[in-house]
Amino acid sequence: METLNYKEFEERLLEMKKKLESNIARLKDEMEAIAREDEIDDLEDMAALSSDSMHHSALLKQQQHELEEVNHALSKIKNGTYGICEKSGDRIDPERLRVEPHARYCMKHAKEAQ
Repeated sequence: METLNYKEFEERLLEMKKKLESNIARLKDEMEAIAREDEIDDLEDMAALSSDSMHHSALLKQQQHELEEVNHALSKIKNGTYGICEKSGDRIDPERLRVEPHARYCMKHAKEAQ
């Protein structure tokens, strides 16, 4: 099995973290702008704003969860446990990590965790 290049994965994770933090800040700004829309008289406009708000909220939650996963992976790099399945203790295939750098589990246990 191929040896992990921790630097490669750390750089990718840091890039993901930066992008996620930017997305989260933008979503929060957009949600604040939606919340300030207080001059709505039309029911259709109110429904559209409500829908936009729910959509932004779901996206924000997803982005925050992914950021938590990225931060968890970065902490695993620092403590020397990156690339090790949290369920079995086996090594996670580097190809899986290239697709999902913040993977916690090997393929076998990822399927069980779903």
